[in-house]
Amino acid sequence: MGQTETSVRRDRTLWRLGYSARLLKTNNFRTAAANTSFPAVWTLLARYSGIIPGLFVEVRKNRFFTMPDTVEHKADLKLYSPHPGVRGMTQLNREAFKRTVVVPVLKVKTEIVNTLLKSLKHVVLQRPGLKRVIEDPEDENSRFLILDPHKIPEFSLGESEQEVLNQLNVHPEVCKYNLELTYENFKSEEILRAVLPEGQEVTSGFSRVGHIAHLNLRDHQLPYRHLIGQVIIDKNPGITCVVNKTNIIDSTYRNFQMEVLAGESNLVTKVKENNIAYELDFSKVYWNPRLSTEHSRIVELLKPGDVLFDVFAGIGPFAIPAAKKKCHVFANDLNPESYNWLLHNCKLNKVDGKIKAFNMDGRDFLLGPVREELSKKLPLQKEEQKNSLHIVMNLPALAIEFLDAFRHLLVREPCGTAGLPTVHCYGFSKHENPAKDIQERAEASLGTSLDGRCSTYLVRNVAPNKEMLCISFQIPVDVLYKRPCPDEGKEQTYVAHGFQATPCTVSGWSHLVSPVGHSSHMARILCLVVECGGCRQEPARVQQLQGFTHTRRQRSAPLIPA
Repeated sequence: MGQTETSVRRDRTLWRLGYSARLLKTNNFRTAAANTSFPAVWTLLARYSGIIPGLFVEVRKNRFFTMPDTVEHKADLKLYSPHPGVRGMTQLNREAFKRTVVVPVLKVKTEIVNTLLKSLKHVVLQRPGLKRVIEDPEDENSRFLILDPHKIPEFSLGESEQEVLNQLNVHPEVCKYNLELTYENFKSEEILRAVLPEGQEVTSGFSRVGHIAHLNLRDHQLPYRHLIGQVIIDKNPGITCVVNKTNIIDSTYRNFQMEVLAGESNLVTKVKENNIAYELDFSKVYWNPRLSTEHSRIVELLKPGDVLFDVFAGIGPFAIPAAKKKCHVFANDLNPESYNWLLHNCKLNKVDGKIKAFNMDGRDFLLGPVREELSKKLPLQKEEQKNSLHIVMNLPALAIEFLDAFRHLLVREPCGTAGLPTVHCYGFSKHENPAKDIQERAEASLGTSLDGRCSTYLVRNVAPNKEMLCISFQIPVDVLYKRPCPDEGKEQTYVAHGFQATPCTVSGWSHLVSPVGHSSHMARILCLVVECGGCRQEPARVQQLQGFTHTRRQRSAPLIPA
């Protein structure tokens, strides 16, 4: 293998550690139950500290400074939870979220407010839509600076804060203030946690596609789906439509059914990825913003003048950046909508003259345009030639099953190993060793071993115990080429059981062309398709020819030239 099992385990572990770290970061306003994942990270680190050199030492040095934040936010839940009466709400009523809480304030002169804000920014209250400085109703020359009650325990300033106040001649007395919190002051996680049944998981994450937020809600969240959608629109500027996936991705066109939960029903949107703009109808084509890094990784492998065949191109996230890099691109997608948006985006990015687009099945694309171009380009490749051929197959659910199309794709004498195409094929794996799994499946499809001839890359974690990977390899010579039949192209006639047959110059099979010694008005005849002696692909078989009905059978008599 191009990548050892240990390195794969290390990459997978690092990825999961990064994923756990992101969970810690995004869940810091969630319930105490959600924060129990923190010790699990330590357990994972301890388990793999021997596999990843230097990892445990680095963690001890940093000591996870997020731990105090976790404790603070646990207390934050009690003080900054919306009114308990919103529990179970399914239709959003923003007025019901109002609540009054007691917070510490510091009375200061108006002229030093800005200076004090900078000096005490670590203890000043930070809430969405909330002013940190409010007027003093009894003194127009003074203001109240609102402090965070969790950082000012028992409404008493610490030594460092008191020192700052002494330098500015501010009296260090902390007062209590009744602060009214409204719907605008609560975060989306806090709102959803207050609404959903207590103890149930709150999912506030989503994928953003232009102005669309795409959710994958759990069953227990569905009764609250319209409220959830409206909260996401309220709390995320630029989001004007929220949809929920209602079925799995269709493996044919890679799209899925969805329900609009809130906002406008316009699903035609514009996105920007790696400084390139794309337009699409999210309800009819596949687009995943989580693949931005992978798109960039593959394009970075290409050089100007290289050739890219994109078998499952979608709307062009591989093809268009490659064309902008002055590569020669052949892009295909079976979905007519994806094909149309691909053409649209080629024009949008002014590369329509650099990409040849196709709307056909991936296998037909490989056996047709790809074979044709390889037949032209490979004989011209030289050992010192700098340009490369790349074939991208990004259909993780099925792409590996298409690899058998490369078996004997070209019928000719091999031109050497120079310039053999490099395939980047994507797949899903639930195996405990996903790299080994995807390599074995690719080998089975190709009919050859890839040991020492491939590399695997962990793209992302799709679901618990489900990984998306990319396997890259040069197509082996013995897989790509089939040596031509010695008798190919020769006009020969064979006779067996009174039937006359002529070899097919395309397939190498001999097809019956006319009966010999029989009356021409027969309504039903047997057509015998015989084995080409040089190719030896399979026993002779019977095929349909010129509308007659035929029977499948093995060759039973020797075939001799007429």
